[in-house]
Amino acid sequence: MQFQPPASHFIDGAYVEDAAGKVIEVIYPATGEVIANLHSATPKIVEQALSSAKSAQKEWAAKTGTERGRILRRAAEILRARNYDLSVIETHDTGRPIQETTVADASAGADALDYFAGLAGMLTGEHIPLPNGDFAYTIREPLGVCLGIGAWNYPIQIACTKAAPALACGNAMIFKPSETTPLSALKLAEIFVEAGAPSGTFNVVQGYGDVGAAFVADHRVAKVTLTGSVRTGRKVYASAADGMKHVTMELGGKSPMIVFDDADLDNAVSGAILGNFYSSGQICSNGTRVFVQKGIKSEFLQLLSARLEGANIGDPMDPKVNFGPMVSHRQMEIVRGYIQKGVEEGARLVCGGKQLDRPGFYLEPTVFAEVSDEMTIAREEIFGPVMSVLDFDTEEEVIVRANASEFGLAAGVFTRDLTRAHRVAQKFEAGTCYVNTYNIAAVEAPFGGSKLSGVGRENSKLALNHFTQTKTIYISLNDVRAPY
Repeated sequence: MQFQPPASHFIDGAYVEDAAGKVIEVIYPATGEVIANLHSATPKIVEQALSSAKSAQKEWAAKTGTERGRILRRAAEILRARNYDLSVIETHDTGRPIQETTVADASAGADALDYFAGLAGMLTGEHIPLPNGDFAYTIREPLGVCLGIGAWNYPIQIACTKAAPALACGNAMIFKPSETTPLSALKLAEIFVEAGAPSGTFNVVQGYGDVGAAFVADHRVAKVTLTGSVRTGRKVYASAADGMKHVTMELGGKSPMIVFDDADLDNAVSGAILGNFYSSGQICSNGTRVFVQKGIKSEFLQLLSARLEGANIGDPMDPKVNFGPMVSHRQMEIVRGYIQKGVEEGARLVCGGKQLDRPGFYLEPTVFAEVSDEMTIAREEIFGPVMSVLDFDTEEEVIVRANASEFGLAAGVFTRDLTRAHRVAQKFEAGTCYVNTYNIAAVEAPFGGSKLSGVGRENSKLALNHFTQTKTIYISLNDVRAPY
């Protein structure tokens, strides 16, 4: 397959290029080879995208919600029809196994488009009765031009998750993918045009942080939705606040997973694997602090170690491979640094911890035990295949420790005692909580964090509130009285 796109950006329904922009190398994480070269946007490209989106938004908003929904549904159908080819692009962009990308990327993006297509025609206001026959009514209006800034772990899924509610509500979107994984969003832009969206409704602009900053600062952008690190989120949030822009921030986490001694151990280990090693650990909601009650800790670690021997590490295009490389050499080195800190600070390395002797950016699934709360690997987001196992005695103790974090994205509990499960879930300081499972992400349910993990919610009907504004109109059927 040819991975070099016709040009770097997709604006106003067509590919556009400005070779004066800084080069962006697209590297296949499994081999370290460059598979495409793109250019970061110049001020000329930024202006072109903003003008196009501003113009297209008016035409798009003039359509009924039902009409917009019909186009989104067509786009979802095209995504599903091209799922394999899009998955191949995603695997080469991210390094994640084709076994994953065929079920969790374009197909999940199609689910988001389908869901919000169904809601697009249901955007209505309300009638509010007032005294003496007067009344008020409300209108849900689009915000205008929305900026989406994507992360590199699930590029097309994130693009769809942001675009679906934005477009359903009548907004236009400019989407800036991560410079690490820039390819699939261009295909999504093609698909929206093919499905019937007006040119400029969804523009894709490549670039480094300065490009995102230019968009955030522009007065024509009414809303910013970001998936990324806390560090990036702080910068974007501060800039957006200067213009009183609407924001949704889906940021990092250091989420706890609590395993009580009455838990189904097989399920708990499965949850820990999904919450630490799926996508080579590169998932923001991962439950990387695994608190295991002392009485079952040894058995938990033994079963976990045995299960990890079944990880099939290799060529991500092999359908049998279920564990691929890190997304980049830089990310691999960051994770290796954390592994070294874990060893230096006294944690016990149970398994893994090494870089594989092969081309690409491969690290073994890594498990530390005897981890204490103050260790770096228990406090900071690693974003790689590193699990920290911590001991605990009582429910009261572990809840306090689980919540003792600046993050609050997700949390999980494994227990057969459903009363305890609900009690613990309600005490978690996190936006998304799991009981006897982990890392489910359904478009029908809200997703987002508390504390430093974010602002606002993605997915579900709640997302519509983040892409519309409410106008109130008062109607009087009576004479107007004034004091003089």
